[in-house]
Amino acid sequence: MAQELYTRTNQKLFFAGLALESMAQATTSRAMNAQGLIQAERESALFHLYGALLGLCHEIAGFYRLPQANASRPELLFGNEMQESIAIPEMAEMLELARNSETWLARLLSAYADLFRPPVVKKAAKTDVTQPLIQAISLDEPTVEPLSRQELESWRSELKGLVRRFREALSEC
Repeated sequence: MAQELYTRTNQKLFFAGLALESMAQATTSRAMNAQGLIQAERESALFHLYGALLGLCHEIAGFYRLPQANASRPELLFGNEMQESIAIPEMAEMLELARNSETWLARLLSAYADLFRPPVVKKAAKTDVTQPLIQAISLDEPTVEPLSRQELESWRSELKGLVRRFREALSEC
């Protein structure tokens, strides 16, 4: 593989696509471990999308010859001190996307961070043995649905669009 910065981004986008294809196949599978395969491919796709985002950040940082060009996480390049020192339109756009919690990029970063959080066990209320066995449930507790393949695919598509647009702008300079 060539040692150009863009090759890592392309590779990660390709790997995310492979994981999404495998996730789709696991969804239709009747195998006993289908749910495990779906979860594994979901996490794999998320991992590679995050890597593609990091690759894009490396491309931009390399183009502008930033001292943070070897950052190990995209969030390190989205910091305020980075934006205040040098005005880079591509980084400013990604920072804006990352800060707005409704955008695909903010959701991707949040979902990736969730991979490293321990599972939260629901706390069962202590029961009084004199009370009836009917349990009250709270409808206010949000249930977290796992990421769908369609959402991950849309993130991949958005990221690919961002990569293409940024590369065109960077090559015009």
